[in-house]
Amino acid sequence: MKSKLPNTTTSIFSVMSAMAAKYGALNLSQGFPNFEIDPLLSDLVAKAMREGHNQYAPMPGLLSLREQISAQTQAAHNKYYDPDSEITITAGATQAIYTAITALVHPGDEVILFAPAYDCYAPAVEIQGAKAVALQLEAPTYRIDWELVKEHITIKTRMLIINSPHNPSGTLLSENDMLALEQLVVEHDLLVLSDEVYQHIVFDGQTHYSAARFEGLAARSVITASFGKTFHATGWKLGYCLAPKPLMEEIRKVHQYLVFSVNHPVQRALATYLEEPSHYSNLGAFYQQKRDTFLQGLEGTAFKAVPSGGTYFQMVDYSAISSEGDIDFAARLTQEYGLAAIPTSVFNKEERNDHMLRFCFAKTDQTLAEAAAILKQIQPQLA
Repeated sequence: MKSKLPNTTTSIFSVMSAMAAKYGALNLSQGFPNFEIDPLLSDLVAKAMREGHNQYAPMPGLLSLREQISAQTQAAHNKYYDPDSEITITAGATQAIYTAITALVHPGDEVILFAPAYDCYAPAVEIQGAKAVALQLEAPTYRIDWELVKEHITIKTRMLIINSPHNPSGTLLSENDMLALEQLVVEHDLLVLSDEVYQHIVFDGQTHYSAARFEGLAARSVITASFGKTFHATGWKLGYCLAPKPLMEEIRKVHQYLVFSVNHPVQRALATYLEEPSHYSNLGAFYQQKRDTFLQGLEGTAFKAVPSGGTYFQMVDYSAISSEGDIDFAARLTQEYGLAAIPTSVFNKEERNDHMLRFCFAKTDQTLAEAAAILKQIQPQLA
């Protein structure tokens, strides 16, 4: 059988989580919290079910939820999106990303993305018969060289994919980054897919600069977001996308035949839950404490880390401990020490090994303390 994705294998997240289960390891690999969601939110979902909201939701999503998203976006970024025509509720951000690429990218197009890149981007591009053009970012700062980006724009370039706060590096795009991007896409008439699933998880007083904040970007951008990431409920697979009406019309054409509509009772619950801004506005402080706890656990070890600026991930450099490739080192860390992390070469161009692992710190304080105890056991093994 001829494969549309001949080079695609099982996701590293599935591989490492399976390995963690096999060896009974602490799982700081796959990005999910190991603590419960707000009981109020659980109660709201149960209430919606009891009230009979168990059949199809409207294709673009529940209007009351779209209105809450519109109000939230306008308050945060001073940009109005019409709930009727410019917001669609999706089965998680990954579905939003796939749907937007399917709707807007054509065979023969080129899409620029930045490595290390979340692993759903390139396959979604390639399955459209388009080419993913990966530009490698340099560890440990992972900053974008906009002159290099400009050099890679061709007559075939259709879209750029950005992700801020960035998974896996935890870096944020600055205001100057977004202005440079805006200048390029306006000059070359390009589209932008802005993956902003960690928009509320930003540390150290920094600002999340959404594509919605910039007029030239907002006019040609699809923004994707995730309620699962925001409210510690990744298994719900509920997200949304924002886009100008002409782009959203094309996105909805695909959306209606891909999933049609998504989880109705959870939408009902979230429409009510979002009425209180503190349910998401305090996330930065909540996760910064966990980041700091994890970093304190690295003190006195040979591991090195630049503090994550956002997301609930921390990149860790193990080059002073071992010269092994990161896939082998991550496997040994899981099997011999009982701690699972993600090897980041799988997100790099040509799987370049930078001796970096990604740890998820969206865990209980007890789990983070246990991880710290393991990390302190690991001694340098270089000759």
